[in-house]
Amino acid sequence: MNEQAVVFHHPRELSVQSLALPDLQEGQVEVAVDFSGISTGTERMLWDGSMPAFPGMGYPLVPGYETTGRVVRCGPAATLARGQTVFVPGASCFNGSGVRSLFGGAADRLVVQQSKVVPVTDSLGPQAVLLALAATAYHAVSGGGAVEPHTPPDLVIGHGVMGRLLARLTVAAGLPPPTVWETAPERQSGAQGYEVIHPDEDPRHDYRAIYDVSGDASLLDALIGRLRPGGEVVLAGFYRQHLQFAYAPAFMREARIRVAAEWKRPDLLAVDALVRSAQLSLDGLITHTEPCQRAPQAYETAFGDASCLKMILDWRANA
Repeated sequence: MNEQAVVFHHPRELSVQSLALPDLQEGQVEVAVDFSGISTGTERMLWDGSMPAFPGMGYPLVPGYETTGRVVRCGPAATLARGQTVFVPGASCFNGSGVRSLFGGAADRLVVQQSKVVPVTDSLGPQAVLLALAATAYHAVSGGGAVEPHTPPDLVIGHGVMGRLLARLTVAAGLPPPTVWETAPERQSGAQGYEVIHPDEDPRHDYRAIYDVSGDASLLDALIGRLRPGGEVVLAGFYRQHLQFAYAPAFMREARIRVAAEWKRPDLLAVDALVRSAQLSLDGLITHTEPCQRAPQAYETAFGDASCLKMILDWRANA
């Protein structure tokens, strides 16, 4: 059985094409995809060719790890009910079609292990694609439950989706609301219980924990200069360039620099619970939607339009 999927043939060259979907194996489910999100971090670098090399990387590939849809078939030993709405954090079901399923979630049908998906409420609708980003933000603070919770942010760099989620999670936890820096006028609105300012308007140099989700490697010296002694810079974005910093200012502040890794399943389950209990809102984060057939135009908008916080592809017409 062939299904439609987004394929990156080369950097900046993509199409929607037909790929073979494998038969269901034990413990697997087939998901009819409703929506998939376009990541402005990892996926942008796959699209423009700046992604650092790592195992499994190469073209052609099927991108996407922010997918939601409905279970339509179950393999042996799979227990999810048909019709159950699920979040799918990527799939590897197209490897037999001559493409890499490095992330593999941008397609109209997927075959995936039941243990990998997370059941979600129908009422979440397209917002379910945001659970991966919410889990990434949660992991940056929680450490995935492997360590004691880290110092929460009192300054967040960037008011994109990740910056908004970090700020919302901090407020939802009952902690002092962080300040958020944003230089793009199109992204300075939409705060919920916290303040967004241009960095030039901020006189503070005594932050305890600065969380950078901008992906801008050139900011590290400026951020270290805003720390109080013993403060921490958390690198929670994804960076194309090598990161470097001047030693003397970091030495004077005894600054700490921490890298926040990708989310784990406990983070995903935690943010799903926060959303279900209405402690965390995902409203106002999806700004653009395109039908899957317009994927090339959707990627151009997602990466080139500053007003686009989150672009999603709508696969329902292919169901």
